[in-house]
Amino acid sequence: MSATPQVFQLSVASAFQRLSPQQKLYAHYMAKPAWSGTRIILRQVSPEANGIFDLIVGLYQSCDGDWDALGRRSHVADGDLELFLDYAANFLSNMGNYYGSGDQKFVPAIPAAELARVVAAAGASSVAGLWESVRGAMYQAPPVTLGPPGPLTQSAYYPGCEPESFEADAASAASVMEDQAILPENTRLYKQRASSGEASLDILRASLQDSEPVCLVERDPVESGATIRLVGGDHKHELARIVHFLDQALVHVANPLQAKMIRQLQDSFRTGNLDAYKDAQRTWVEDRAPSVETVLGFVEPYRDPLGVRAEFEGIVGIADAGETQRLRQLAQLGARIIRRLPWVPGVAADNGPFEKEVFEAPDFSSVHSLAYASSIVFPGINLPNYNDIRQESGYKNIIFSNRMVAESQRARGIHMVAEAERDTFRTHRFHAYYVWVVLHEIFGHGSGRFLMETVPGRFNFDPKNPPSHPVTGVPIATWYRPGQTWTGVFGSLSTTLDECRAELVGAYLIDDEDILAVFGYTPSAPIQPEDVVYNLYLQLGIDGLRGLENYDPDTKKWGQAHSRAHYAIFRHLLRDTPALYTIACDPERKSLTITLDRPRVLQEGKPSLGRMLLNLHIFRCTADSTGCKAYYEDLTRVDEEALQWRAIVLARRDPPLTFAQANTFLEGEMVTLREYDATARGVVRSWAEREVH
Repeated sequence: MSATPQVFQLSVASAFQRLSPQQKLYAHYMAKPAWSGTRIILRQVSPEANGIFDLIVGLYQSCDGDWDALGRRSHVADGDLELFLDYAANFLSNMGNYYGSGDQKFVPAIPAAELARVVAAAGASSVAGLWESVRGAMYQAPPVTLGPPGPLTQSAYYPGCEPESFEADAASAASVMEDQAILPENTRLYKQRASSGEASLDILRASLQDSEPVCLVERDPVESGATIRLVGGDHKHELARIVHFLDQALVHVANPLQAKMIRQLQDSFRTGNLDAYKDAQRTWVEDRAPSVETVLGFVEPYRDPLGVRAEFEGIVGIADAGETQRLRQLAQLGARIIRRLPWVPGVAADNGPFEKEVFEAPDFSSVHSLAYASSIVFPGINLPNYNDIRQESGYKNIIFSNRMVAESQRARGIHMVAEAERDTFRTHRFHAYYVWVVLHEIFGHGSGRFLMETVPGRFNFDPKNPPSHPVTGVPIATWYRPGQTWTGVFGSLSTTLDECRAELVGAYLIDDEDILAVFGYTPSAPIQPEDVVYNLYLQLGIDGLRGLENYDPDTKKWGQAHSRAHYAIFRHLLRDTPALYTIACDPERKSLTITLDRPRVLQEGKPSLGRMLLNLHIFRCTADSTGCKAYYEDLTRVDEEALQWRAIVLARRDPPLTFAQANTFLEGEMVTLREYDATARGVVRSWAEREVH
């Protein structure tokens, strides 16, 4: 059921006004393609999502945004109308009818009969037709969550795929794609059957060009199996608009690198060729410290049950010079900080076999988000996701300062903190959270080295004298073979493992005096280093329990990479340091309280995090997916006690977070900015004025 959201305004006006007229035009014309990807994202979520989007916007247009007048005409109770607006705000902010964090489906709390009266009062035949086309799927559950095709789950990345053959079909397509060097991020897999019963698998590739299908594998008439074809033209309408707006952005670029990046993006969107997209990513990394930062394309694979196909994403941010300077100060310490991680030996000028020889400080910036078109508005990102680019060309870290403001005003899971500590937790939480996110991005996602056979017979280590595993002491026996990637080897576990390792790095380094001093946490400061450290370890417990919100006991699946990671970390700490945390659980009173033994935090907690981090890191570096799967699945198994915790967490869950984002408008040659109220009505209005076609 859709819950009443907590709405925050992503304010960007002060940052926007500091831009020059040309920079404003560039930001405007890059925001347009960002929002133009909306329908791609909706299509990636569920078959009904685009129709629900049109229904919401159509109702807004039918009453010109006067919801009270529409409510009076429909004779529905004010409370019921607000229930619909809450649903609409959740839908639009999550860009679909499944929560971006957790992937659970939500349905309107307003009864269908009452919403039907609202639709009838709108008096528009187009709205009535939309309602009839989506009402069943809009209210229907199951499916209850995103996941592999099944009775309780669905994935729009795999239309037509059948539960009983899904794994085999997906494996067949993946094998062919690897052989043909077809990258998966901008594809979907569509299965269809002819009247004769013969099956075909179409690899739908996002491209503006609608080319003739290319047969990659012809079905053997004797053996069972499916014909596999490559079909271009997926999302072609949206990509045409995106390419159009990018043409206009080209006129207002700040430098040749931005122009080059845009042309490479256009080439990729026209043809579907991800090699062109990777070239655009390399160019993007070279464009350091732009006043207007952008991200566009098929980026994050969190919502694909196989962890390889990526959601479209569009971001435009405006640089925050002051905060960026502090982040770059931290980045310059990177070479020293990286040597404090548990896999780096204590030998001068030697980072060991499992870390890059030289830590190259990334372009680290703080920006105010102007447009963030994604199912989740993250507080920070680290891109590109292609490891060959990261190792050869580098990467960028971006913190979204106006998104961070929302975190500073929340204390999620506060009911799990002992009452005597709640005020202190509220005071210190954001300080610890901010440093944690920063360390997660720069050192979590920015550290490590893959051991690999780059091409047949060529290695980036000595295979005749392989390095010893730092946990077992035995020479490593696995590594990445030619053409293998991290996501391909670790599959559906890759995203949660990557986030877990990054979270562990941030938590492990949180007590570092040099790091904390950069942010002003010194022994003489109002909030001292030990306050930040204690709060972070308390937060590890709270986030570990809150992660259970996104576990489905019916399917035994986790719905969000970070949630599973948080639970894994806390479960490890409970097992490895039994005296560090105490959990008081009272099912009758729906009470769950975590207490933390302060003196043990650094004595026992940090070494314990280091042991888990070392295991995950070596699994990742050596392509040991078998060992990693056994280790991680054991940590994230949810037992009866944890299900009791989950019941209390669900009963007292925090309201979903929803964002009212700004829009830009062109008035002659001037760009104006409009911000919206932090209400459900403000969120709906912002989307109605976004002109998503």
